[in-house]
Amino acid sequence: MKRSGGSESEKRRKRRRLLQELGDQRIPYLGPSDHGFQQLWETSYSGLALRRSCSLPEELHGRVEAALLTLRRRGCFLRDLVKVRDRDVFTAVSRVLLGQPGTTYRYLDTRLFTIPWHTDEQRGTCCDPDLSAACKALWELNCFFCSDVGDRKEGDVFKQCRKELVGAIESKPSVEGDTESKDSEESKPSDDGGDSESKQSEEGETESKHSDDWDIESKHSEEEGQLSKQDAAWESRHSDEMGDMKTKQTELGSPAGSKQHSEGKHTGWKHRPAGSTETETTGLGPQEKPVAELKHSLSGYHIEDEEDEDQQSGQGCSNLNPAKTSCPGPTQFNVTLLNYMDPAAMSQLKEEPYYGMGKMAVGWHHDENLVSLSPVAVYSYSCHDDDKAGVSSEEGPAEKGCWRIGLKVAWDIHTPGLTLPLQSGDSYYLRDDLNRTHQHCVLAGDSARFSSTHRVAECSTGTLDYIQSRCREALSNLSTDPETGTHSLLSLLPATLQGYEEIHNEVEFEWLRQYWFQGQRYTRFCSWWARPMGQLENDWREMELMTQLLLAAVEEEGQPEEGRREMAETLLTALTDRQQHRQTWRDRCHSSLAQTLPPEEAPVDRPFWADDDPSMPLPFDLADIINRVESLLWRM
Repeated sequence: MKRSGGSESEKRRKRRRLLQELGDQRIPYLGPSDHGFQQLWETSYSGLALRRSCSLPEELHGRVEAALLTLRRRGCFLRDLVKVRDRDVFTAVSRVLLGQPGTTYRYLDTRLFTIPWHTDEQRGTCCDPDLSAACKALWELNCFFCSDVGDRKEGDVFKQCRKELVGAIESKPSVEGDTESKDSEESKPSDDGGDSESKQSEEGETESKHSDDWDIESKHSEEEGQLSKQDAAWESRHSDEMGDMKTKQTELGSPAGSKQHSEGKHTGWKHRPAGSTETETTGLGPQEKPVAELKHSLSGYHIEDEEDEDQQSGQGCSNLNPAKTSCPGPTQFNVTLLNYMDPAAMSQLKEEPYYGMGKMAVGWHHDENLVSLSPVAVYSYSCHDDDKAGVSSEEGPAEKGCWRIGLKVAWDIHTPGLTLPLQSGDSYYLRDDLNRTHQHCVLAGDSARFSSTHRVAECSTGTLDYIQSRCREALSNLSTDPETGTHSLLSLLPATLQGYEEIHNEVEFEWLRQYWFQGQRYTRFCSWWARPMGQLENDWREMELMTQLLLAAVEEEGQPEEGRREMAETLLTALTDRQQHRQTWRDRCHSSLAQTLPPEEAPVDRPFWADDDPSMPLPFDLADIINRVESLLWRM
C-alpha cells in the first residue's frame, strides 16, 4: 500500500512531537537479566517463540551455514536500489531472494526475483552444482521451519524455556548474551527480528551514505526507524547531551541493577492489563519519573500504520487464539529473504531513539507484503573474520558482542520494550498476530551476520503463472488472419480495451522494467528467469501492436463519433500513464546512484524501450501518438 504524501507528513509531524515530549528520557525496556522480563514476554510478546541453536540438527546447521558462505563467496548478496519518498537509495543490507520457482517479492517499488531453491523433485540446470547444493540446503531449512512452526505449543513448554533463559543469564552475569541452557530445546531469545522483512522483512535497512531515511525495508513502518533530516537534526542535539554519560548500558549478561535508568532500563515494571489506565511501577529512579508521567500525556499516540487500522484492541499483547488469528492450514513458507550485514562496513549506524537499546542495523518495522497473520521464521548465523573470507570457523570469543532483536507494541509507550540476545545458529518465530500488532528492529552486534528470513509472501499478483495468465487474457483480443497474417482487434468496447491496456502497463512496469532494472543481475548465477522474461517481452510487443490497432480504429473516419470518442479517451488515459511511467524508469536507470554500480549490477534500459528506436518492429513515438489523440478529441 502506498502512503499518500499527506499521511507521510502527518506521521513525521506526530513522530517529531512524540520525540520532543520524550526529551532526553527513554521509555523502559527489559532484557533477560531484568526483573519482570519473563512476565513481560509471556503477557505482551507471547507471539515470539525462539528455538535455540542446540535444538536444531547439527547436520542441518552445517549445510545451511556452508550454503550461506557459498552464496556470499560467489557474490550473490547484492544491495538493492529501492525507492523511499520518491528518492532512490541503496539498502545497507546485502540480500538475495530464494524461493519457489517463478515467485517474486516486492518491497519499496522494487521486485525481487527468486533464485529457485532446489528440491529433489525440482532439479535443473539453471545453477552450477555448488549453488544448486546451497539452494537445496536452504530448502531443507525451509521444510524444517514449515513443520516446526505449527507444532510448537503454548503453555508450560515455553514458560519453562523462558525460566531457563532467565536462570542462565543470572548464573552467568559476566558474559554478554550467554543465555544458552543445555536443557532447553525450544526457546532462546534472539534479537534479530528486523531482517525478516522483508523486510523485509524486510522486512528494514540501515541508513546508507546516500540516504537520510532510517528504516527503508518497510515503507509501512517508517513511524519509528526512519527519521527525516529535521528529525535527525533534532535527535542529534539531544543525543549529544546524553553522549557524555560515562556509564554505558551493561551487557545482557550483567546484573539488572547495574543498568542505567537514563537508558530506559526499568527493573520494577509490573504488567498492566489491556485497557487499564493505571501505570504500575516500582522503584522509579529520579530520571524514570518523567517517563511514567509521559505515559498519560502521550496516550493519544497509538497511531498505527494504515494497514494496521483494523487491529484489535488490547495493546501490549498478541492474540493467542489460533482459530482466529493463525494462517489457515499448515504453514508453507514460499520465499526466504537472505540478508548479510557487517557492522564494520555500515556507515552511520544510529542509536535506537526511543528506548536507548543501542545501535540499530535495521529500524523499527512490520514485515510487509505477507499473507495476513502468517508467521515469519528467522535463522541467524554470525560469522567472524575468517568466515567472511568464505572459510568456516569456530565460535568467536565470548566477549564478542551478540546481535539482538528489539520488540515493542506499535505506537505504545505503556508497555515496556523487549530485547533478546541471539547467538549464532538460533532461530525465532513471529507467530499469531505479532507482526501486525508489534514492531521489531535489529540491534547490531560486533560480528558479521547472515539471516535467512522465511515468509509466506502475498504474491497473488507476483508469480510467473499470474502474469502469464494476464498476458493470455490480453492477447485473446488479438486476431490474426491465418492466410494474410493481418491483425485485428476482436472487441472495441471501451471497458474491454481499458482492461487490456492496463495489463499492457502491468507487464511493462511491474515485470519487464523491474527485471531489467535489477532482476537481471542474478542471471550470471542462475538462468531460470531468462526464458520466461524473453516470452514476456514477446507478449509485450504483441500488446504494442494492439495499441497501434486501437489507434487506427480511433482515427478511422467511418466509426461512429461517440464510439470513437470513448475509445480515444480510453487510449489517451492509458498512453499518458505509460508515458509518465516510462520517464520515471528512464530516470531511475540513469540516476547518479545507478551509475555508481559496476556494469554487471547496473540497471539496464533495454534498447526496445526507446519509443523512437528503429530496431522496434513497430516504431512507436508515444509523445506523437498522444498529441494525435488529443487533437482528435479536440476536433470532436
